[in-house]
Amino acid sequence: MAVLLGYCRLITALNRWVATIVSAFVFIMVTVISYEVVSRYFFNAPTTWAMELATLLFGPYFLLAGPYILHTAGHVNVDILYRKLSFKLAGLVDCLTYALIVVVTVIFIDQSLPIALNAYASGETSFTSWNPHVWPVKALIPIAFLLLLMQALAEIIWAVKRIQGQEVKA
Repeated sequence: MAVLLGYCRLITALNRWVATIVSAFVFIMVTVISYEVVSRYFFNAPTTWAMELATLLFGPYFLLAGPYILHTAGHVNVDILYRKLSFKLAGLVDCLTYALIVVVTVIFIDQSLPIALNAYASGETSFTSWNPHVWPVKALIPIAFLLLLMQALAEIIWAVKRIQGQEVKA
């Protein structure tokens, strides 16, 4: 069991680190959009790249922060019902919920990986006037779902410990 708890702590630490890194994307997006606003309205010189860059940064930010948010229970939850459950029953509900997340993430990985590989192989661009490569963003989709899958598996392990009456969390 120590190996499994080590796995849980390692994956959670990795996802915490990734979420910390991508949280800097918010500052970059705010800077880029602010630059666009000043450029457009004060100098009458709109950019061709600012809004697209902000969009290309938001996707990875949203997807890569998700696995750590899963660990911190930052997603939507029906607390009215959940808080009334016993410690062990809440662990069972969590097991079922995280198992569903595992199934969904496997489907998303299966469907997004060929798209990402094709985008890389073809050198896919956005076809806008700025025309940046979009394969890096598309490559992050299966990576983000892989991180979410690994975090969901860790959460299942912790939920099983709760079912057994133990509270162990990183």
